[in-house]
Amino acid sequence: MTTPASSLRIVFAGTPEFAVPCLDAVLASGHQCVAVYTQPDRPAGRGRGLVMSPVKQRALAAGVPVMQPEHFKQAADRDALAALAPDLMVVVAYGLILPSKVLAIPRHGCWNVHASLLPRWRGAAPIQRAIEAGDTETGVCLMQMEKGLDTGPVLLRVTTPITHHDTGGSLHDRLSALGATCLADGLARLASHQLPAPEVQPDVGVTYAHKLDKAEAELNFDRSAEDLANRVRAFNPWPIAETKALGERLRVYEALADATSGAPGTLLQADRHGLLIGCGQGSLRLTRIQREGGKVISAADYLNARPDLRA
Repeated sequence: MTTPASSLRIVFAGTPEFAVPCLDAVLASGHQCVAVYTQPDRPAGRGRGLVMSPVKQRALAAGVPVMQPEHFKQAADRDALAALAPDLMVVVAYGLILPSKVLAIPRHGCWNVHASLLPRWRGAAPIQRAIEAGDTETGVCLMQMEKGLDTGPVLLRVTTPITHHDTGGSLHDRLSALGATCLADGLARLASHQLPAPEVQPDVGVTYAHKLDKAEAELNFDRSAEDLANRVRAFNPWPIAETKALGERLRVYEALADATSGAPGTLLQADRHGLLIGCGQGSLRLTRIQREGGKVISAADYLNARPDLRA
């Protein structure tokens, strides 16, 4: 790729798979990626061996130096960053809150790619919370970072619809790709001095996307069917909605809201189209489920194993 007229020294900070396309955008931009910061290797798997983050794996494959401080509380860690003389630090799902002293080091400050249309869904789980709330649209924002949690002015934003088929997983992948596109656009505009004026976030419309908790996975059939269907989609692929409504622990991967009325938690119908369970409003049709220790199966396959439920 042709080097931009004004080449930037960029430090990238990110950790999970979501951030990898943005790192690729930096690597492909023609600017200098002088270092990658990521979370320290963590124990994972049955053997609890140390595992590198997806961002670290991509950085090493590209030959970029990797830094893994626990935090930036020590002056030595901040000095090491300053020694890189970065023009810009790009932060994508890094997992660390950057103190003001770090935000001030790069010449152009720090940018963050955030997976929501700010100021809606600031915080840790914007993708899942948007689906859970029944939002019909979301997107990514390229934000100039400041001390507050996702409060900085927005430089660029890209929108995308949320369909009734979207899950936390499918929307994650789409927003990850959109984030990379948005970041690449921002870098090109910065290098050519065509970046738009920052858009200060309004005080109206602020919502917080609190971190997902495994305890939220339990389906409460006193709630509306629409609400539960949104939760099933939002919590796929993690933590996956669960229920004991049919006398055994089931994980629910797909479900649809239905207008049929019935007592909450009661099995109203069971056929190849799904297991219809009454809710506080309407009913929920479970279409893809998993028994404990089993595979993810269709409702029809589940009924073959549970003849007691067939009409």
